[in-house]
Amino acid sequence: MSSAPTPSAPTPSSAPIPPSAADRIRALAFWQGAVDPRPLDGGITNTNFVVEDAGRKYVVRLGDDIPLHNIMRFNELTAARAAEAAGISPALRHSEPGLFVIDFIDGRTYGEADVRDNLPRVVELVRRAHVEVTRQLRGPALAFWTFHVLRSYLHVLRDGGHRLAAELPAYAALAERVEALVGPSEIVFGHNDLLPANFIDDGRRLWLIDWDYGGFNTPLFDLGGLASNNGFDAAQRETMLEIYYDRAPDDALRLRLQAMLVASLLREALWSMVSEQHSAIAFDYRAYTAENLSRLAAAVAELDAMAGG
Repeated sequence: MSSAPTPSAPTPSSAPIPPSAADRIRALAFWQGAVDPRPLDGGITNTNFVVEDAGRKYVVRLGDDIPLHNIMRFNELTAARAAEAAGISPALRHSEPGLFVIDFIDGRTYGEADVRDNLPRVVELVRRAHVEVTRQLRGPALAFWTFHVLRSYLHVLRDGGHRLAAELPAYAALAERVEALVGPSEIVFGHNDLLPANFIDDGRRLWLIDWDYGGFNTPLFDLGGLASNNGFDAAQRETMLEIYYDRAPDDALRLRLQAMLVASLLREALWSMVSEQHSAIAFDYRAYTAENLSRLAAAVAELDAMAGG
C-alpha cells in the first residue's frame, strides 16, 4: 500500500518533480543550504523525494490525510516518533502538515525473496516493533481494526459502482467468515503494511519504515500480511509463528493465522480497487488488484482445506 513491492533499493526517479512540491521542499527552513530534491520511485500512497544537505541524505515524504484509507498524518507522526524511539525506524528530523523529513537509510530495500531468506530477522523485528512501539507511543493514536477497514472499503465500492461490484457480496461474506474464525484477539500497535519494500537492510541491521497505516490491531494481521505479501509457504508460516510466539503453533493458531492471511489479501485487493477510483498517483492499480485477487483465491482454497470446507 504505502510502497509497491519491489526487489530494488529506493533510487531517484527520472520522473519530473512537480514545481509546487519542489518549491515547498526547497523552502523548508530545516535545510542548511540550497537543495535539489529528487523523486523516489515506489510510493503508491505518498510522494517521496531524496534530498542531500550538508553532507547528509534525507527522505522527504509529502502526503495529506486520506480518510478513505484510514490514513491520518497526526497518527503517522505519532507512530513514526514511537518507532524512532524504539529503534525500529530512522530518525524523524522535521515535520509540518503533510510533510516529513526522515533520515535516508543507505541500504538494500527488500523484495519478497529477501524477506523469506531473512525470516528470523524479519519476524524478530516485527515482534520487537509490536512490543516497543506500543510502549513508546505518546498521545492519541488510531485503531486499525481489520474488519472495520474491510467493511468501510466495501461501502465505498458499493457507493462508487466499481467495475467488480457484482463480486462485492461474496467479499462481504468472506470478511464475515474470517472475522468469526479469528475470534477474540490480543491488541498491539501494529504496522499494518508489511510489504517487502518497507524493510531496509543497511548491512548491520534491519529497519521497518512507513507507518502510514499504523494503528492498534491484532498482531495476527501483521503476521498474516507478512506471510501473504511475501509468498510464505506452509513451512515458512510455521517458522514465523514459532519465532513470534516462542512456541510450536497448534492447529487453532494455524487456522486463525490463515484466516487473517485471507483478510490481509482481501484488504489489499479492496484497497487497490478503491485506489483505482480515487488515487491520482500514477500506478497500475488494476494489475495490482488482479495480482491480489489471484493470491486471495489461493489463500481461500487453503483456508477451506484447513477448516474442512
